[in-house]
Amino acid sequence: VQLVQAGGGLVQPGESLRLSCAASEFFFSSYHMSWYRQAPGKERELVARISNYGGSVYYADSVKGRFFISRDNAKNMLYLQMNSLNPEDTAVYYCNVPTLNVWGQGTQVTVSS
Repeated sequence: VQLVQAGGGLVQPGESLRLSCAASEFFFSSYHMSWYRQAPGKERELVARISNYGGSVYYADSVKGRFFISRDNAKNMLYLQMNSLNPEDTAVYYCNVPTLNVWGQGTQVTVSS
């Protein structure tokens, strides 16, 4: 089981970013997927979750209406579209397969003017 992340970087407040997570070596469409983040000095927190076929999604209150999780099962890809970013969104973001406890390598998102 492997999750390889891409995206992230440094943006200014109000800008957008899209994170991606490429899954391999497991039957991607059978599993719910999640995005977590960990800010400096804080615990890792759940940002969003999507069911195996995308019919059900969950968002943390702090990102609701700004972040959007999606997946493409044909491509074994998971995405996190992040809009209206603010400095409080600065963190390392991780994709995750909850039931397998598998994590991507993490990608830094920094929001700063």
